[in-house]
Amino acid sequence: MAAVTAVTALTATALVAPALTQGGVPRAQALTAPVAMTADDLPTWQTNGVVWAMAQSDGVVFAGGTFSAIRPPGADPGTGEQQAVNFAAFDAATGAPTDCRLNFTVGSGTATVRALTVSPDGKTLYAGGNFAAVNGTHVSRVAAIDIATCKVKPDFSVSVSSTVHALAATDDTVYLGGDFTSVEGQSRGKFAALSTSGQLRSWKADADLTGRAVEVTPDGKSVVLGGDFTRVRGTSSRALAVVEASSGAIKRAYGSTFVPRNSVVKGLYVDETGIYTANEGTGGGVFDGRIALNLSDFSQRWRDTCLGATQDVTVYKNVLYSSSHAHNCSSMGQFGELYERQHLLAESVNDPTPLLSWFPDTDDGPLNVEQVGPRAMVVSSRGGTDYMWVGGAFSRITSNGNRPQQGLVRFANGPDTRDPTVPSGVNAANVTSGVRVTWPASTDLDDRTLTYRVYRNGGSEPVGTVRANSTFWDRPTVGFTDTTVKPGTDYTYRITASDADDANTSARSEGATVRTPGTPTETTVEREATADAYVNGASTGSTYGTHQQLAVRGSSPYESYVRFNVPSAPSGMVLDSARLTVTTSNDSYAATSDAISVRPVTGSWSESSVTYASRPSLGSTTLGTLNGAPERNTAYDIPLSKSAVGDAAGGSFDVALTSTGSDSLWLLARESGGTGPKLTLTFRKP
Repeated sequence: MAAVTAVTALTATALVAPALTQGGVPRAQALTAPVAMTADDLPTWQTNGVVWAMAQSDGVVFAGGTFSAIRPPGADPGTGEQQAVNFAAFDAATGAPTDCRLNFTVGSGTATVRALTVSPDGKTLYAGGNFAAVNGTHVSRVAAIDIATCKVKPDFSVSVSSTVHALAATDDTVYLGGDFTSVEGQSRGKFAALSTSGQLRSWKADADLTGRAVEVTPDGKSVVLGGDFTRVRGTSSRALAVVEASSGAIKRAYGSTFVPRNSVVKGLYVDETGIYTANEGTGGGVFDGRIALNLSDFSQRWRDTCLGATQDVTVYKNVLYSSSHAHNCSSMGQFGELYERQHLLAESVNDPTPLLSWFPDTDDGPLNVEQVGPRAMVVSSRGGTDYMWVGGAFSRITSNGNRPQQGLVRFANGPDTRDPTVPSGVNAANVTSGVRVTWPASTDLDDRTLTYRVYRNGGSEPVGTVRANSTFWDRPTVGFTDTTVKPGTDYTYRITASDADDANTSARSEGATVRTPGTPTETTVEREATADAYVNGASTGSTYGTHQQLAVRGSSPYESYVRFNVPSAPSGMVLDSARLTVTTSNDSYAATSDAISVRPVTGSWSESSVTYASRPSLGSTTLGTLNGAPERNTAYDIPLSKSAVGDAAGGSFDVALTSTGSDSLWLLARESGGTGPKLTLTFRKP
């Protein structure tokens, strides 16, 4: 069960303030540790086909695959395209292509790039696949590229008999895996080693079936192999083996029960924390998940058993990120059969459970490709920010409104900018101790623990704060009991959800209303504006009544007008207090330090036609004052003269928001949907 804790308080519990960067600018991560990569997809150029392989060097990301063009973020296929034949290079920080253009082609058949890796010094990019030329220079399924000049190294000329699927490089050696049976005319079964100048080494790790992954351990002494094979160097070893880096001799073999016969290894990642496999299976009883191996003896540390083939894995700050099409992780106590697919997951390098809260998602891809979604992952740093790039066959980002995005997407290590989902299904009911408010937990793609604030009758301060854990498959019912209610009184409750550090907060939920039992001694009534508009002194004939924001400023003036219908006092009660609630928009310029005055409107005006030239006359009295609104996306209460409001009972009440300062204030209008100006009236028995 997800842990749920409640704090029944009159005001919100204080949360930890966001960390500051060296420049003093807040950089709220809003993530649940140990996750350190947000789930917010960033604008990224697209491909018109499948990305099979990725690598990076010094803030440049290289993508190889089967495609012929790239296009800008958000562009439809065929729009704004640039030729890119099976390869493209991108700025990790902007998502835009660099000026490095390499075309990988073949005389007959389909050219494709299936493997990319960069030399330890970051100067050479090695590419493998099925191709015969790069920018017209003859090569044979493997090539070395000088990164500084973006040119093929002609001295690295090697003949490989069939497709190369995997590459790994050290200071002096390049290891290959693939479908080939010979290199430079000499027998090499699915794996081979070259010098960095392109000379075939005597190293042999002959396998009987395709090699799909190869990595070198951090000490440089061992090479980890993955693929479809059942034997390596004549020794039984299903889909996974560890061999000597110097000779190819077996160091660790794995029997058919370690990786089942109907499963293969599609990808590997090796760093100081261990060895990690990406596994794909076909048929019943498959193994589709991930395995973590210890570097000390290559024994298993853990394995997860999620169903849904894994294509690639990478580690970032002790978290293993994977691309797969997971659809059932019930064997690990996580989500059950989804009857759909979750393509990106995260888990600790120390333990695969629980799955960590990082759930961005893509689709499987168009019908004309093998529909497995993402296929490759790489992390690249630029300008002090780390970016995780994901490539594959997908065509949409389902976690962001099913937004079209083909082949490539990227994420950053901060800041997190997306709100949790707006709480829904809010219910309020009378209980012995007061009013019990309940709702299903919201979700956030990169934060398991959310903070909920309960607002009563449109107040700007919450009457309670609740924290609860949730994931997209486990949304417990969250509850709060308001023990400060009065008898015979109508109450409306709305809920917001915030992620860590209060970095992002959802809009308020729809209201749930309840009347407490007994004879009322007090009641609160909330009224939304029936009309609102602003006028602009710089455009005296323009109307702004349909805009979703209101504006206030003294110099270069803006004025805003708001109309409410004021109810009569309930029988036997008198008006005790009145307040106007306004909410700043989320625009960067919305907040102000200037004082804002609320004044009565004495002239006539219409929301649809009022202009600065025809603006109504105002009374000289001040009904209320807002002494600055320093935060964006924040509700502010302005106490009003109750006598002025009371005089309008049973009719309309029109007010103007004015300022004498030069700093503009931008507020949400009633057209914004539930967050416009509100009038809250409290009546009591005298």
